[in-house]
Amino acid sequence: MDEKSVIRAAGCVLWRRSPRDGGPEIALVHRPRYDDWSHPKGKLKRGEEPLQGAVREVLEETGVVCVPGAALPTVRYLAKGRPKEVRYWAAEPAGADGAHGTDEDFVPNDEVDRLVWLPPDEACERLTYERDRELIRLALAAVGIEDRAG
Repeated sequence: MDEKSVIRAAGCVLWRRSPRDGGPEIALVHRPRYDDWSHPKGKLKRGEEPLQGAVREVLEETGVVCVPGAALPTVRYLAKGRPKEVRYWAAEPAGADGAHGTDEDFVPNDEVDRLVWLPPDEACERLTYERDRELIRLALAAVGIEDRAG
């Protein structure tokens, strides 16, 4: 397969401590075009580094300024018959108190119309694609949080 035909994208498994009970919560976005739930991600711009693109996509899709941490595995699949590679990082909202991870930061748009913060097990259930579920476990492990996600 021609290397130029690969769709390159990047995103983050965005997590925060719950304002209610301090447990971990995962941010998921709903894309009306596909009627799916996924981690914030998107295609890289020409010449854009994957990490830079991941941070940009999180901001564009959630309104959250994030701080990326550990790199997660690259996810590969076919999208409309073309190979797609998505680089992922675990990330949390900027600011020591997570103040940039509030629901007020989100503004619905044509690309993403909903944002939810869910406990890991509920996030796994809500995700549309199986390939996205393992990323939650890996992200939590990378930040030292015991996995309770299914």
